[in-house]
Order: sequence, then structure tokens, then C-alpha cells
Amino acid sequence: MDYRNPKQRKSMHGRIVQELGMQIVSGAFAPGQRLPAEPTLCASYGVSRPVLREATRVLVAKGLVVSKPRVGSVVRARHEWHMLDPDVLVWTISHLPEGEFFRALMTVRQIIEPAAAALAAISASDDDIARIAAAYERMETAQTADDLLDPDLAFHRAIMTATHNDMLAYIGNMLSLALSESIKLTSRHPNTHALSLPRHKAIFTAIANRDALAARQASVVQLDNARADANSILGGAVLEPERPLSG
Repeated sequence: MDYRNPKQRKSMHGRIVQELGMQIVSGAFAPGQRLPAEPTLCASYGVSRPVLREATRVLVAKGLVVSKPRVGSVVRARHEWHMLDPDVLVWTISHLPEGEFFRALMTVRQIIEPAAAALAAISASDDDIARIAAAYERMETAQTADDLLDPDLAFHRAIMTATHNDMLAYIGNMLSLALSESIKLTSRHPNTHALSLPRHKAIFTAIANRDALAARQASVVQLDNARADANSILGGAVLEPERPLSG
């Protein structure tokens, strides 16, 4: 699936949700702005009010709009959107410049993944370590960059699961779509397979050895290198690491 160019939904309900959602995340409807009135949208899409209202309820559930009596549907502030909702994430990916999206994702990954790797080293069961090992072995046998995508995702999800923290496991699952876009980007590097394997093996080895400090550091190194790979692909400055807060 090409997340940067979402296919139009087949059902009219789905089409309304997709088109209005994409207009919201693209900025065509700004935060605080009202969507067109119900009669206008019904006429535009050729649907009844119940169909339109059901589509609006979906947008409300995704945090994109709030429905107000006698006012209509109003676009919510961006920080209130459910950014890990699969649809919202796809629509966001399709409108953000690739470098900007990657930088935002890398910031999230650098906050979460090293800590998750360290926790997995402490908390993982033998079965968890076996799942991480199996994913790594599939990475080793991948013949192409496309073949590497699924086991790479499985590797990172297995680490999140191995923390035995339900919230982290949930975050790992919700980030899978965004992570797949990140992996696809760095896989454009001509040496992606040779570079990726030792970085992931270092993380796995540290977790298998129950060494939390080493697992954290190996994850930091892997993410720093992923950023560097992306810099070489996209041209550098846009992906410079964000400065830490002073003080």
C-alpha cells in the first residue's frame, strides 16, 4: 500500500470521511473553522443527512472535529487529533513533506525505543526472547529491502511486547504503520541490509544477555544511524537532530 497516495474509498460513507479528513489534516479547513453546513455537504455528495452524520461521527471519534449544537462541526486544534489513528496517520503522511514526517517520527522513536529496549532486557521471558530472535533470523535471510520490512517491524513489535507493559505494546502496534514508512525510507540506502543487521543484532544480543544499559545504548546507536541514513537519502539539514533543552 502507498500511504503517501491513499486510494479513494469505495463506499460513499468512507469517501466522505476520507475526503473531509484529508482536507482537515492538509489545512484546507483550519483549526477553529466550521465545516460546510449539512445541507451543503449533503448536496455536494448526494447523500442523506443520516449518512453525512454517521461520517461526521467518525471524524469526531478520530479527534478531528467537535460537533456543537446550532453551530455544526468545528475543526479541533491539531494537538487534539488522534495522531496514531491509522486513518489520521495515513492522511498526515500523505500531506507532510517526507523529511518533516521522518523527523517527527524519529523524535518519538528516540524517546520510546531505547527505554523499551532497556525494559525488555529486564522483563522479557524466554518466549519473548525467542520471538525477537526469530524476527532477527528472518531479517538475516531477507533477500531484498522489501523482504526486510515485515521482519524488521516484527523485531520492534516483539521488543515492545517483551516489556510486558500493555501501554508500550499498544503504542508499538499503533506506530507500526508509521514505522513501516520510516523503514521504507532508510531501505533506499544502497547498503541497507548490511548496515541494518549488525545494529539490530546488537539490540537483540543485549536483551538476550539481560543487559539493560547495553540494550538502551544499542537502540540509541541504531536510531542515530537510521537518521544518518535518511540524511544521506534526503539531503541532510532537514533531518538534523532536535536540540536538547538547556537548563
